Amino acid sequence: MQPRRTPLLAGTAAIVGALALVACIPPAPEPTPVPSPTPTPVVQPTAPPTVVTPTYDNWMDAPQTAGDWTYTAQAGQTLALFGTGTSRGDASLTIRCDLATRRVMIARRGTASSQVQMRIRTETQDRVLTAGTMGGTSGELAAELSARDSLLDAIAFSKGRFAVEVDGVPTIHVPAYPEITRVVEDCRS
Repeated sequence: MQPRRTPLLAGTAAIVGALALVACIPPAPEPTPVPSPTPTPVVQPTAPPTVVTPTYDNWMDAPQTAGDWTYTAQAGQTLALFGTGTSRGDASLTIRCDLATRRVMIARRGTASSQVQMRIRTETQDRVLTAGTMGGTSGELAAELSARDSLLDAIAFSKGRFAVEVDGVPTIHVPAYPEITRVVEDCRS
């Protein structure tokens, strides 16, 4: 005779069998995470750019004034002219040798009712000269130096440029070109 199975044992055997089948099934892969969408940036209205005039801690950092040097010899004088043209009327700066007096004049385009200060800035020297309106020539403020003045050497051998500042006139930054040395040497020989 066969033992009689109880329904409880038969149900338990069925559950154990089902669990054994489930244990053989590999786990389902985890779903790939979906990145959240990139937020759209909020564009804020901007003010138009402001124009800023640069300031320079060092005068040597300022841009060079537009123009070029020209040398010319005339009766009794030689001149180095700096400007956008080739005539004295176009020059914003003139360095002139008076061959009779052996004096060098530095003249800057501009006018004044009385004497003004003219500051010459070089790599090795800064000097303030007294400048006045030239007799017979309107539109230029000039200072005179002896041809042997060390300021002329400082101008001629300045590292690339020098500056001329005159009260009431925009500062100019000009290159130290050979035309200047030639005028100075004309006065010294």
